[in-house]
Amino acid sequence: MSVKDFENRVVLITGAATGIGRATALAFSRRGAKVAIGDVDERANETVELIQKEGGEAAFFKTDVTNSEQVKSLVEKTVEQFGGLHHAFNNAGILNKPAKFADIEEDVFDKVMEVDVKGVFLAVKHELNHMVANGGGTIVNTASVAGLIADPNMAPYVTAKHAVTGLTKSAAFDHARDGVRVNALAPGLTETPMTQIWKDDPEKWAEVTANVPMGRAAKPEEIAEMVVFLSSDAASFCNGYVYAVDGGQVSH
Repeated sequence: MSVKDFENRVVLITGAATGIGRATALAFSRRGAKVAIGDVDERANETVELIQKEGGEAAFFKTDVTNSEQVKSLVEKTVEQFGGLHHAFNNAGILNKPAKFADIEEDVFDKVMEVDVKGVFLAVKHELNHMVANGGGTIVNTASVAGLIADPNMAPYVTAKHAVTGLTKSAAFDHARDGVRVNALAPGLTETPMTQIWKDDPEKWAEVTANVPMGRAAKPEEIAEMVVFLSSDAASFCNGYVYAVDGGQVSH
């Protein structure tokens, strides 16, 4: 891909305050895209500042992805600010506190499902409404290796991410002839603020990295490059699939 493959294109990213979302926002901007960010985390302002310092264009619209009207407004504000919407990366999500299945509280399960599943559903729905009416586009959803295999003591998250893979396939199937491609990304262990609690515990970090054949966690930038690829014209026949970027974790 050339340095300016996304010039004159608009990308909407949810969950870009830190980690994979921030790295992806920067990766798109460096390739010429205008970036809109939807997040509840005010640190998204820092992402915008980083993009602007590099000469890019970006805007932050505070958005609760579980609220349909706010997500609809996010899409509308993106189009109003930048003149369109060509690509979306639905990355907002949360983890549950580790617990055995039988010990999981109902409200914990409900919260993870609300953010990680309903939040993606609403984003895809409103993004599709614009893209279908305006000639197409691409959507990438963040699933996880937990959407392909089970992680211990993470049943709400595993359930939600399996749901994201199904949601992605359904959207791709329904709108393939509308000029919209929908794929999902399944990152493996990645160094982000969300996984910092594990990294702060050397014993736990050694345990989780031992599950990765490459013996390390990914950098957010490594995940971001796959999002950019799936959104690019180079991936023009990629649709309705879940792509693991996990150092080989699910290959055995």
